[in-house]
Amino acid sequence: MKIKVLMAALFGVITISAFAQKRELETAQTEYEKYDGLARANYTLAKPSLINAKTSIDKAVANAKTATLPQTYALQAAIYASIAYKDTVQTTAATEIATAQEAIKKAKDADTKNEYTKLIQHASLELGQIQLDRGVKAYQNKKFDEAFTAFDAAQKVIPSPDDTLAILYTAISAANSKNYPAAILNYNKLLSSPYKDKAKVYADMPTLYLLSKDTAGAVKIASEAVTKYPTNGDLRKEEIEVSLQAGQQNDLLTKIETAIKADPNNKALYYYAGLTYSQIAEGLQKDIDKLQKADSKAAKAKPGAKVVPNPQIAKLEQTRLDNFTKAADEYKKAVEIDHNYFEAILNLGYVSMAPGIDTYNAARFLNDQKSYDAAMKKANDQFAAAKPYLLKAVELNPQSTDALTNLKSYYLGVKDTDNANATQKKIDALQQKK
Repeated sequence: MKIKVLMAALFGVITISAFAQKRELETAQTEYEKYDGLARANYTLAKPSLINAKTSIDKAVANAKTATLPQTYALQAAIYASIAYKDTVQTTAATEIATAQEAIKKAKDADTKNEYTKLIQHASLELGQIQLDRGVKAYQNKKFDEAFTAFDAAQKVIPSPDDTLAILYTAISAANSKNYPAAILNYNKLLSSPYKDKAKVYADMPTLYLLSKDTAGAVKIASEAVTKYPTNGDLRKEEIEVSLQAGQQNDLLTKIETAIKADPNNKALYYYAGLTYSQIAEGLQKDIDKLQKADSKAAKAKPGAKVVPNPQIAKLEQTRLDNFTKAADEYKKAVEIDHNYFEAILNLGYVSMAPGIDTYNAARFLNDQKSYDAAMKKANDQFAAAKPYLLKAVELNPQSTDALTNLKSYYLGVKDTDNANATQKKIDALQQKK
């Protein structure tokens, strides 16, 4: 009889002890739910519940019977993540974050039935928000390295790979800290994510590749961008610029010509062909200036001696003129399709006038009157050819400073000071409105 009584008493102690252990988990769960429901509205009122939840979860963690339960790990992760989120002391917050991170890891391993997935995700979101807030603060203080580290940490703990905010912030911070490989890596993540504004991502990436001295990568991503967004003018222009910088203008022109054959009534394609030729022409001027500067330096070094101009200059000048002519031809094709195509008419006026400006500038260095007069007549003829397009561009868009600036250059070229001054006043008025 005594043995039975003792056994009954012993079982009673075991039952009470197990119930007490389980009660700590229940208390932690209840108190944390109370805290989480109230924290966003009134943290002061919610804080006691968080403290109570911590007290209970610490007891559950310390007890061998409940220490390794998936619920214990999940609650510990969520509670410590919430404590860390509100902790303004960096050293203690770091310890709380580490505890939460370790608990998340153990919870994922232990929760084989996925009963506490939401709680684990909630803890991860809290930790992610901590890093996001730190990143924003660092970025605002122009501490871009710190911002990158924080945002990168955030995206690693945020449970949803479709949450693109942390990825975007990581990419931007990396770019600003001149960590271009990391910026490229994260922008590529955005391209394979549900991020909506991918055209802007594509617009930034060629520059990042160029800054990383990866010209091939820049050309590839610029080309990919145009394939994805064929009607996006900014991306098309960027492809042209990057291709020219990479010395791949022939490949680019071949691609545009192929596109024209497939869609011969697409005015934009003729416009981009014209833009490519005009960009090539503009680029040649740098080489011409460099050679002319060398000739000038040689002349100064030998006063009185006759210096023969570098013959390469004349060749480059002719190539520049040829490309302006090709550009004009392409722009004219675009305008034939759309007589009011402002961008094409604007550029057509410029490329038609540019040879006149070159001729005008060269005439100033001629020594004999006959040659000068012939050069000025040629310049005036070239200016006259451009005039209709220059006027049409202003007519189509009188608010365009580019169109007005081109027209002013024309008036200066033909020495019409009154109209040049009148046009400048219009430009000044527009700039004052901005």
